[in-house]
This record gives sequence, structure tokens and C-alpha cells, in this order.
Amino acid sequence: MKSPRKPSLADYLNACRFFAHVDDAGRSLLQAMAVLQKFPKGKTLFRQDDPCPGVYIVGSGLVRIFKVGASGKEHVLHLAGPGDTFAEVAAIGGFRCPAWAEAVEPSECVLLPLDKFNEALRRDHSLTLQILSGMALWVRQLVGLMEDIVLRDATSRVASYLLQTLGGEEKALRLPTLQKHLASHLNLTGETLSRSLRRLADLGYIEKAGGRLRIRDEQGLREAALGNLPRL
Repeated sequence: MKSPRKPSLADYLNACRFFAHVDDAGRSLLQAMAVLQKFPKGKTLFRQDDPCPGVYIVGSGLVRIFKVGASGKEHVLHLAGPGDTFAEVAAIGGFRCPAWAEAVEPSECVLLPLDKFNEALRRDHSLTLQILSGMALWVRQLVGLMEDIVLRDATSRVASYLLQTLGGEEKALRLPTLQKHLASHLNLTGETLSRSLRRLADLGYIEKAGGRLRIRDEQGLREAALGNLPRL
């Protein structure tokens, strides 16, 4: 039996949603500058106010992007999994890293170094326009997250997150190793997150199987995300 083929740089670029509108010529340009990096669990990739290294693409694993307040309290801005990017805004905007980045689990990332990435944008206007389309999608997702936090209750917020992070055709996903990071990202307490997951499981919308969270009833979960939850 053949062992699975190890994903390549091209595979990671092709799976990246931020670059979904980039054509083959643009992808070849990005691939030529790309550097593959591996990070153990707990590794800090960069700190807030560090010079931006470039654009990161998560190939495997999970990276949390978080802010640290003056009191030391942390708030998770983004949990970047396979296909996600981070530091892209700082790279394009030309400013320092606005937050910290840490590998929540062993992770493999592609780095598009800042100097080479910006040089490509200056030279190739078509590539720039294509990346702007990806930026627009990123902004739309950010607005959606803000709407979730302001307009949805806790269970609806969790249901919406689960729908957005479906893991392939099997409709299964693995929650972050430390659920407190997900709770922080959704502006919930750990207890509230656990209670919301239990409620969705009791309704038959999700189940835990083999260390993964599996979606049993996608339509029911969509109704839950809209706030249409039946009484138990």
C-alpha cells in the first residue's frame, strides 16, 4: 500500500482561500518565492510590533493570532487552520505585526517573504488586483465575525463557527487543542462554549467521534446559526 503523497508548496498555495482568484501565472510567481517553515506546538512565530516577515499560509496544523492587553489578558483574533493566511494585512499595508502569532499544535506554514511579495505586487498589477479580490473576501469574513459577536447568542455563534470550518466532505472537524482559544475568539467563556456544544449535541446536530467533532445534521445546524433553536 502506497503511503499518502506529502503536500507540496503548490498544494498549499492552491488550497489557500486568500489567493483563490490568483491565476496560474500569479501562482507560479508566488510559489517561486515561497519558503516552507515548520513550527512545534507552542512556538511563537512573531510578537506584536515585530517587523512583518511577510504573508503566512497555513498548510497543516493551527496557529492562533492574538492580542495581549496591558493587564496581560489575551484575546484571540483568529484561529488560522489549513488554507488560511495571516499577517497579510500588515504585509500589504506596510506596518508592523499588530498581534502575536503562536502555533497551537505542530504546524507547517508557507511564508511569502515581505520584500519579494511586495516587489511582485509592484511589478505585476494583474496579480495585485487578483489579491485585492482575496482581501475583499477576508474583510467580508471579518464583518461576518463582528456580526456574529454582536447579533447572535452563544449557541448560534458556535453553530456559525462550526459551519464555517467544515472539514471536507465528511463534515467533520477537530476543535483546537485548547478550547479556551476558540472561546476567546468567539468572545465566550469556556463554560459557555462547552454548554453550547452540549446543546447542539443534544439536539442531534453534532457528535464527537474519534477525537473529532462531526456534523450530523447540517440543515439543523444552519437553523441554529440563525437562532432558530427548538426547545429540548
